[in-house]
Amino acid sequence: MLTFEEKQTLIEKNFPQLTKKDVSMKRVNYHFEDSAYEKSNVVYHLHPNGNGFVYGGLLKGYPTDDRGMINIREFSAEELVKVIKESIESLSWNEKNTREAAIVGEAQEERWVNDEGHELILIEEDEWWNIYDGLNLEAAYGSYDEAEDYLLDERFKRS
Repeated sequence: MLTFEEKQTLIEKNFPQLTKKDVSMKRVNYHFEDSAYEKSNVVYHLHPNGNGFVYGGLLKGYPTDDRGMINIREFSAEELVKVIKESIESLSWNEKNTREAAIVGEAQEERWVNDEGHELILIEEDEWWNIYDGLNLEAAYGSYDEAEDYLLDERFKRS
């Protein structure tokens, strides 16, 4: 396991676009100020004990908690650099992210994916639960449970 200092050195050496911010209990966050989303916190609560998180809410292939965070406690140097790079890329301005940011805005979103890798976005808007396929509204439901039932029936899983 990398130490707190080793993780900080890797982050600061490889990602000059991240801004370090001290938080409570000697923890630090690293923000990506050029994020295409409201979300700018890439590294969250990096702790002197070596624990910490990287935002992976838009990434596939990593276990995340309910906030979209990936625990990086046991990551190697290579794994840490890779996941931070992917996180920054997922938050960067590009055609796909710009379209999605226009739809999502400041709303809370859930991403659902099927076995073929097709992704849908579930968003609560004006008391409706809307499901988007890219820029297209796929379906609208009056409750979260109805929207979730539809997604599960169509064989989608939360990503």
